[in-house]
Amino acid sequence: MGRAHHQKTRDKNKQKLPQVPKNLKTDVRDVEYSQELADHADLEAQSRSDAADQRVNSQKRKL
Repeated sequence: MGRAHHQKTRDKNKQKLPQVPKNLKTDVRDVEYSQELADHADLEAQSRSDAADQRVNSQKRKL
């Protein structure tokens, strides 16, 4: 039917607009985590993350 041969898109904004605006893009930086400098909120978030990882791993084993 010739759809893939040199047909222009009807929406011209699709060609010009980026997927993510430049002002929302950030540099990817590795941040070093120090256990000695962690406060109570950091420790609680870390324990919640560990518990969530355990739940996911146990669900994977059941399947």
